[in-house]
Amino acid sequence: MSGEGRRHEASPTDRPGLIAVSYVIFRNGPSVLLQRRGTTGYLDGFWATAAAGHVEAGESAVGCAVRETQEELGLTVGADQLAPLTTLHRKDPGRPDRVDFFFLCTGWTGQPELQESERATDLHWFPLAALPTLMVPHERMVFEALSQDAVTPLLTLGFSQDTGTGDAALTC
Repeated sequence: MSGEGRRHEASPTDRPGLIAVSYVIFRNGPSVLLQRRGTTGYLDGFWATAAAGHVEAGESAVGCAVRETQEELGLTVGADQLAPLTTLHRKDPGRPDRVDFFFLCTGWTGQPELQESERATDLHWFPLAALPTLMVPHERMVFEALSQDAVTPLLTLGFSQDTGTGDAALTC
């Protein structure tokens, strides 16, 4: 039998890297909590989701969201207080592809306070209808969809084969 029609099995070294990140959107009525990025080396000075971070080896996306909320804001949230909002698969030129898990949180214990002053310089509630101009582009895409009740379970950004669903002409 020839190899025609057979699926190519890629070895692990042939597969591109994929970085997983969890984001927690804190909503209080019509407002969302954002932090201004500090000296992170990526879009410093831009407003961003209040709690977000890389999923660590052996950690679930939900576990990461719970951990990052405590580390960045000093808040306690349970997994049952995080509602999956959307997943964004994106391609950034010159960077590894990413899969971003966005969760919506409307209940928590504690008062949000910056815990990592070197990584974030401000924390502020913004109306969804009046987001700051200087905002991380791929995160803005999700917040704008949320403000229009147009969030879909899966969004993509930056892939040439996208049909337009959830894909914007943004480069991050």
